[in-house]
Amino acid sequence: MAKKEYITNKKVLVTGGAGFIGSNLCENLLQNGNTVVCLDNFSTGKEENIRSLKENPNFVLIEGDIRNLDTCHRAVKDADVVMHQAALGSVPRSINDPITSNDVNVSGFLNVLVATRDAKIKRFVYACSSSTYGDSEELPKVEEKIGKPLSPYAVTKYVNELYADVFAKLYGIETIGLRYFNVYGRRQDPFSTYSAVIPIFVSKIINGQAITINGDGGFSRDFTHVDNVVLANNLAATTSSQGAINQIYNVACGEQTSLNELAQTLIENLSQFDKNFENSKIIYGPQRAGDVPHSKASIEKIRSFLKYEPILRFKEGVAEACRWYWENIK
Repeated sequence: MAKKEYITNKKVLVTGGAGFIGSNLCENLLQNGNTVVCLDNFSTGKEENIRSLKENPNFVLIEGDIRNLDTCHRAVKDADVVMHQAALGSVPRSINDPITSNDVNVSGFLNVLVATRDAKIKRFVYACSSSTYGDSEELPKVEEKIGKPLSPYAVTKYVNELYADVFAKLYGIETIGLRYFNVYGRRQDPFSTYSAVIPIFVSKIINGQAITINGDGGFSRDFTHVDNVVLANNLAATTSSQGAINQIYNVACGEQTSLNELAQTLIENLSQFDKNFENSKIIYGPQRAGDVPHSKASIEKIRSFLKYEPILRFKEGVAEACRWYWENIK
């Protein structure tokens, strides 16, 4: 039986449902008795992420692009809730190709919003990003205080928040934006050119290669396990509190871990499976353009409004992720 904070017996559209976060959401929704429509064009999502889900009669896959409004209209048909996860992630990717990032993350987002409005769907939960805090040096990061964006990706995610706010006011859609902080966990791709730091480091360790840290390793992040993100999406989709709707929330643990600490923690966890990993080397490279030096979230707002509490903290979450990678990518 599903816990009360999880959606049950609804029809839910998950855009980007074959991606890392999206596939975990789809899996959770199906486990709790929902019908799930997954919309994905497989530009970054993977068929293997949803292979087991396709056997479920309550799972519907629409292979299509959010940049096509007709596709979005087809995907939202009869849905009770929209969970918008589709995006082109990665700060470096957006720096290399800002036009495509904008097309997907802004124009595509607007298409999904318009389709949601036209289908008269009330609840629209969408993925935001901690990159929105930009050059703000204030720690912890508080939702109402942001700086100037440092990358095209950050610009696109901030524009999403502005559009959602306007649609809430003009059309009465109940929007909730979730600012994810450095999400990691099972199914996060270690092989993409734009992979996140944890799967990259894990892959290097398992393959006997040196870990490269950009900068001196002092930069820090609020690493957040995907189970926490799945919970936050459910809480956002089910809340009946009017004060909680049409808001932006940080989704994180409220913790700060440096890249040096991260590397050592990964080495320690993976060394349980192979003692040779204790000898993993760390080398230091140039600092990346567009990187925010430090990131730590305040989670007081999401605690107060949505009754969120992280399921997995950093140490437990990293241990779970390392086990998954060891079993699936070695």
